Amino acid sequence: MADEKNTDAVAAEGTAPAPTVTLERVNTPPAQTWNRLRANDITLTVPRLSRKGDVYFALPQLFDKLECGMGSKVTDWVCSQAADARYVEVPRNTVREEPIVVDIDADAGDVADTGVMVREGASATIVVAVHGGEKGTATDADAAANTSASLLRVVAEARAQVKIVEVMGVTSDQQHLESVGISADEDARVEVRQYALGGGTVAMGLACDLAGARSRIDLSCRYYAHGADALDINHVVRMRGKNTRAEVHESGALDDAAKKSLRATIDLVHGARGAKGNEAESVLVLGDDVVNKTMPVILCDEDDVAGNHGATIGSVSPEQIDYLMDRGLSRREAEQLFVRAIFEDAIMHAPEAASHKAAVLRAEEVLGADVAHDFDEGAEGGEA
Repeated sequence: MADEKNTDAVAAEGTAPAPTVTLERVNTPPAQTWNRLRANDITLTVPRLSRKGDVYFALPQLFDKLECGMGSKVTDWVCSQAADARYVEVPRNTVREEPIVVDIDADAGDVADTGVMVREGASATIVVAVHGGEKGTATDADAAANTSASLLRVVAEARAQVKIVEVMGVTSDQQHLESVGISADEDARVEVRQYALGGGTVAMGLACDLAGARSRIDLSCRYYAHGADALDINHVVRMRGKNTRAEVHESGALDDAAKKSLRATIDLVHGARGAKGNEAESVLVLGDDVVNKTMPVILCDEDDVAGNHGATIGSVSPEQIDYLMDRGLSRREAEQLFVRAIFEDAIMHAPEAASHKAAVLRAEEVLGADVAHDFDEGAEGGEA
């Protein structure tokens, strides 16, 4: 592609080059505005591994038609880099008790391409768990170890019920790409819980096509970034079917010199009579050098619809700080209570071992082992 640039990173001692490719202008929203803020996209440098000679299993062609949140360039890169593709089908009118798990080891530079077909009237839970930091830090020359990715594409047929839980936590010298595409047919219900718990660069995009009448998505995204972390989020909901519903809620905390961009778009397509979509974000700013960009958009090409969006950005109020300090906490300890709540939520809602591990590892690094395992005990008590 014309907008992809190939580079060869060579170590100072003359070691073998580490091939990379630059993906320019990815994670873009449907309608690009705020050009002066340079907030419409992100450019990422990722490894380019040779798969020549590999026998590769491709997903059914139906999945090629799904719009994915990070865009076609990321989709093409993941498909070219994943060692294989995984296809899971949940039969009609069945309840799959065991979660479908995508376990990403960021230390190993895992790249996963997953397609899930949830047939009519069926139910399933899908988990994406991303964890890093167990094998030490990766060097700058080791691009493959520094980058991990997951591409998840889901088709929910009529009356299907799908729950997706994503827990992402990588180290400060790693980057992760998380792209999701969903299609929901008539009366399908999709619930998504996303937890972005920090890392050098985390770029995540989700696109959901509410194609069938009365289909619905409930999307909750909670995030935390600190240090020099960069977090880039793109959420797109296309509301095509009549009387569809979309509830999109993001919230998080930014500390130190973290940078975050959020693009949230609800597209009320012509013909989607009776559709209602709501989007809201709440951002807690804890650091003096934080850069936050929040860009909510409602697109509308239909009369009989309702769309709302909004954002609240601020710091902990003086009254809240005073209240907590009067009870023996320092200002910093009081602020950290809000951060703890994000990690506690991730640990408590982890549905299986891999996502639980990813949340605990990040909690240990950010909050300390004692606090992380306090959450652990609480989660075990709740399960009991």
